[in-house]
Amino acid sequence: MGVSMIGLLGLLVAFAGCVISVLCLGVAHVLYRKRSFERSETFAWGGRLAAVLVAAALTLCCAVLVWCFFTGDNTIQYVLDNRSNSVSDIAWLYKLAGLWAGRQGSLLFWAWLIAVFNSVLVFATRKDVRPLDNGALCIAQLVLTAFVSVLLFSEANMPFLTTDSRYFAENGMLNAAASMRSMNALLEHWAMAIHPPTLFIGYAGLTLPFAYAVSALIVNDDSTLWVNRSTGYLMFSWLLLGIGIGLGAVWAYVVLGWGGYWGWDPVENASLLPWLVGVALIHSFTVYRQRGAFKRWSVFCACLAFCFVVLGTFITRSGLVQSVHAFEGDPVSLVLFGALIVLSLLAGIVGLIVRRKSFGAANAADDDIESMASKEAAYYVNNLIMVVFAVLLAYMTVSSALPAWLPFGGQSLSAGTYNAIARPLGIAYLAVLAVCPLLGWRRTDKKAFWRNARVPGLCALVLFIVLMVYFATYLLPSYDAMIAQGGTIAEGLLEQGAPVYYNGLTVVGFAVASLLFFNALFMAVRSLKRSAGKVRRRLALFGGSVAHAAMGIILVGLIGSSMYVTEVTDYIPYNEDEDATVAPFVIQDFELQYTGNNIEELGNGNVKYTVYFDAYRDGQFVGKVAPAVQVVGATQQQKLEASVISFPLEDLFVVYRGVNENGDFSMDVRVNPLISLVWVGFGLLMAGCLIPLFAKRTARRDDDPADEPARALAEDEGDGEAVAVAVATEEPERPDPVEETVAEEVALVEDAEGDAAADADGAEGAAQ
Repeated sequence: MGVSMIGLLGLLVAFAGCVISVLCLGVAHVLYRKRSFERSETFAWGGRLAAVLVAAALTLCCAVLVWCFFTGDNTIQYVLDNRSNSVSDIAWLYKLAGLWAGRQGSLLFWAWLIAVFNSVLVFATRKDVRPLDNGALCIAQLVLTAFVSVLLFSEANMPFLTTDSRYFAENGMLNAAASMRSMNALLEHWAMAIHPPTLFIGYAGLTLPFAYAVSALIVNDDSTLWVNRSTGYLMFSWLLLGIGIGLGAVWAYVVLGWGGYWGWDPVENASLLPWLVGVALIHSFTVYRQRGAFKRWSVFCACLAFCFVVLGTFITRSGLVQSVHAFEGDPVSLVLFGALIVLSLLAGIVGLIVRRKSFGAANAADDDIESMASKEAAYYVNNLIMVVFAVLLAYMTVSSALPAWLPFGGQSLSAGTYNAIARPLGIAYLAVLAVCPLLGWRRTDKKAFWRNARVPGLCALVLFIVLMVYFATYLLPSYDAMIAQGGTIAEGLLEQGAPVYYNGLTVVGFAVASLLFFNALFMAVRSLKRSAGKVRRRLALFGGSVAHAAMGIILVGLIGSSMYVTEVTDYIPYNEDEDATVAPFVIQDFELQYTGNNIEELGNGNVKYTVYFDAYRDGQFVGKVAPAVQVVGATQQQKLEASVISFPLEDLFVVYRGVNENGDFSMDVRVNPLISLVWVGFGLLMAGCLIPLFAKRTARRDDDPADEPARALAEDEGDGEAVAVAVATEEPERPDPVEETVAEEVALVEDAEGDAAADADGAEGAAQ
């Protein structure tokens, strides 16, 4: 039996298992409603077993492709089209990446991940199975059925088609025509090899919060159980989605050669959409748990996050939107994923209409906002900004496929248009995030607010002054120089706003970043000093505070590295006889002096052209750069390899684009200020989110019952921080006085009592 037939059989078994699983779980729900509990449990057991079988079948399918990539078996067309010819030290990673490098393999990999998450759900809830869990599994299996159907019934998406005989010579070896088919050379980079699977894990994991939300509507359970069950999956998926976006930014920065890390490409936007709504969902879960409010918001955000996940698939595979990342259009994908988008939204909207009485706040007053200076108002504004921005971004992304009579219809929008909307909204969002921990429920006590804000506010003022000195002495002169230089770069800057507005936005952004950083930093210190409360709670607070502080660092980095870049694109006259350039390349206070070049023939038929420069700053040697152009022998595709010298406050980014007809070197050199803060902040953000995910195991080992007397004593003595911990942990329905548990905004990992005891296992399983 050929490997393609094994893979096809695996898909058939997976499809049959999906259908059986959905039918069994559906029948189980009907029998449960009829109070035939034993029969319901039997059918539910069959449905859960079928879900595990589907995961096993899809594992076999993925294993077949991986085996072919590593053994060089090209009898499957997908393997031929996505094989890597790299001769680098990590060529094995590119062979593995072939699994998700193309449209068919990426869909299969995505389906497999959904099946794995569904299996985790099965095992995590095996000791305490509820109708809610079976309903969620049924919804998730329905989604999986759609993915497997696309793979099985669409020839364009079938990963196990056999290779056409025209690609083989008489001796069975690949011929010259086959040499033209291989993995895109731009994908052969460590960050790009890891970037897609992390995104796909995030996409697949967001299926479960959606499934639990719809299941909660079906079984009419508005308790926090569905929130507790889905929290671990949400946080793990949101974290992996963020890592995937960050890795994509690293790849774009060093491989594409345009000196940036975000270009508002439709596929880039597709990954950002569910991440943004995920932020809103995390905040909604906090209020759901603590106040019994934002129930409708939570359900709606869970459905919208999944809708945007499917929209990303729709964008990349429908052919409606043009992108350098997108695959060729496919009518089956267009119809099926379009239907999934509509149905996922309808499921939430119709369900909330039907259950409008159940899914209201336990106390009607909890959904009311008494004062704009309150946590309720801050959470509501935060969620509103995230959802509105995500909806606007989605509309702008697909605008080129819309009718011309609609706003932006038929237009491909520039990066400047996106920036004009994203920058003020982002700064406004972080401003609310900076102030939120200092607010109280219902309304904020002014004395308590100023008492908690005084010290971090003074520290923030000092940092703001430092940033303004840097702005006045470096960033503003760089901006003025680029405007004075004229040309397309200056025009692009002016399109994003008048200089007063453009630079004023920077000043406001620096003020917000300073306040956010120190408020979060002081919250982190307070969390470590607490004597009351569970270890898990303190770790969660610390991790959340670190994540919020990281957002302040990222904001400063984004302002510098995206708004105040200095760029010089020019030719360096080259004398081939003397192997020398006429003059050095100068940008700001940097000078590049040519030292040589090299032409290297790689073992896979590619040719690499490298030029070498010594870099000087104010006459002092600071390092060497070696930008290169790699030309793929079979396709003549060019792959730029940027060379970067990193300094604490800026990067010297050098790109070599080849030579012109006179033999002169074409160079594109940039100075990217504060970009290191983007990478540092990103790392801290991920670390801050990881701490709460792994806090539970430490808490189980280290929690001390002796904390209870300390907590009680602190309450008697009026210790505000200890009271906040006691309220958040033991009595979530009571108003939290002054200090919000920031960790719950980011991690949402507090202990669940009673019925929620089993979801902790689910969260740990998802994290692992």
